[in-house]
Amino acid sequence: MPPVIPELPKTVEDWLGYIESLHPKSIEMGLGRVQTVANRLQLKFPFTVITVGGTNGKGSTCAMLERIYTLSGYRVGCYTSPHLLHYQERVRFNGEEIADGQLCEAFAAVEQARADITLTYFEMGTLAALWAFEQAPLDVVVLEVGLGGRLDAVNIVDADCAIVTNVDLDHMEFLGDTRELIGREKAGIYRQQQIAICGDANPPASLLLYASSLGVTLNRFGIDYQIDVSDTQKAHYRDAHGQLDIGSLSLFGRYQWNNAANVMFAVRSLHDRLPVAEAQLLQALTGTEVTGRFQYWHRSPDVILDVAHNPHAARALRDNLQRLSVEGGKVIAVFSMLSDKDIASVVDILHDVIDEWHVAPIQHPRAASIDFLQACLTPYVSPQHIYPYADLAAALQSAYKKAAKNDKIIVFGSFFTVAAILELTPDQWAL
Repeated sequence: MPPVIPELPKTVEDWLGYIESLHPKSIEMGLGRVQTVANRLQLKFPFTVITVGGTNGKGSTCAMLERIYTLSGYRVGCYTSPHLLHYQERVRFNGEEIADGQLCEAFAAVEQARADITLTYFEMGTLAALWAFEQAPLDVVVLEVGLGGRLDAVNIVDADCAIVTNVDLDHMEFLGDTRELIGREKAGIYRQQQIAICGDANPPASLLLYASSLGVTLNRFGIDYQIDVSDTQKAHYRDAHGQLDIGSLSLFGRYQWNNAANVMFAVRSLHDRLPVAEAQLLQALTGTEVTGRFQYWHRSPDVILDVAHNPHAARALRDNLQRLSVEGGKVIAVFSMLSDKDIASVVDILHDVIDEWHVAPIQHPRAASIDFLQACLTPYVSPQHIYPYADLAAALQSAYKKAAKNDKIIVFGSFFTVAAILELTPDQWAL
């Protein structure tokens, strides 16, 4: 039973503490509860909706879409998760975080509507975001799937355009332990007679079969649209609407070009209802930045932040680190992950491109302990190259002291790992 409270919380922090206590589980798959409360809230979704699912690349894809439509003069809502430092990062209007008063009002509306229905933290947050979006006159809303797709809370909305960025292994305890099982869950965001996009060049058969069963025209990366990237990090994009040359992206990594291609196809497919000038499309794409996506946080020595936390993201991170190897110097990891992630596979993918591992536990109930992190590292990494610490601040401080000016310090393993570093002031680590 949810706790009895004499009156509604007054601040965002109080609301977050309250909604965390409502449900015994942080995740409970299913749309029934959310749909019932959405009906009570009389949500109509009177705007164009783009839903973004997939294993990795969702945040970057949402950021590109948000920037494109904002720069084009549209009124844009964007809902993403998780956040790094402040919950308000999840709900944005025209690129700006929701005001505290608006967020509290939205939580109060959902609380009143849910009555005896128990919602998870994510479900409450999703409904609050959708309610807040309906209070403002918006033209387009971008929704990021939290987990999976078919049974994720955002999937109560019938998207006008649905993008699955890619399909790989993650959240296997909820989605299944094969790409085929996970692909079916991801494909659940597609709708009949709406735009369906798959950014995976080799999608699971289950995703293709589900799209076919709906009768949707599935637009596939590498078939219906393509992007060729040159060694100078410029790209040539083409689809049935024509060709376009793109300058370098602010986001680092070849995989970001795939995200950009998915976005370009979506924007061009929606052109009849949301026209975007070519110049604004290019300006927005090349200028998009996202915190924690191979983000340069400090220079000389370089400190790079990356939220990579599964094998697919680790392979992308490996590609980025190999591209940096031509600059010389060591690669030093500041590393921590949650215990329910595939730590061994991530280490296996990256161990031969990282010279030193400075490890510490995340301050989180699901954090991997320092002993567990070391146990996952030792089959792949020599013990003299593993340095354990009590916390991430100490790990970064030590890595920084040891680094030469041309070395690279890569902080990765979780959103929580990156968030812990972002909260530090220079005098806490750069001594």
